[in-house]
Amino acid sequence: MSNKSMLGMTIFVASETVFFTVLILSFVFYRDSLANKGLPNDFNSLDVGVTAIYSVCLYVSSLTNWLAGRSHRRGDIKMWRAWLALTILLGAAFIYGEATEYHHLVSVDKLVPNTNVFGTSFYILTGFHGFHVTMGLILLAILLLLTFTATDTFKGGARAGAVEAISIYWHFVDAVWVIIFPTVYLWSLAGPSWAASGH
Repeated sequence: MSNKSMLGMTIFVASETVFFTVLILSFVFYRDSLANKGLPNDFNSLDVGVTAIYSVCLYVSSLTNWLAGRSHRRGDIKMWRAWLALTILLGAAFIYGEATEYHHLVSVDKLVPNTNVFGTSFYILTGFHGFHVTMGLILLAILLLLTFTATDTFKGGARAGAVEAISIYWHFVDAVWVIIFPTVYLWSLAGPSWAASGH
């Protein structure tokens, strides 16, 4: 069962990597489009500093997730629960940050998915990632609940394959954000090419 869990998650992550690669490349292709000029775009609407804070929460959650897995392998149920709970809190903080960003973009900047090509590519890319983070939080929450209701099932590091499969998924969504954050947010600090060219 453990090998099947790991194989299944590996195949799933590989397929999702293809989707994210396409979405990231689409964003890169359209970000500098003149169709975005004069409208809300990544150069005038994104709050890089605030997003960086929530990004750190997601990045740190990979460490706490790893520590949770180590505690499980060592048979330390209490520490496993604690690290799982902290991972969930950090992931939830990231989703909260994304939700508040969307609210600001829609209510203040009037940026919705069909405003321009930036809005479309931005919401699809970050929303698709946010959906994956949310699914990961649900998996982690179920796992945390099982540590209380089915403690004997996980004693002595049992069910390691299933636990590791969830861990791999969480590391995957964190790794994807390692690419998305600089591509979408940090790159926006450079300004649009049309500004440099004077168009």
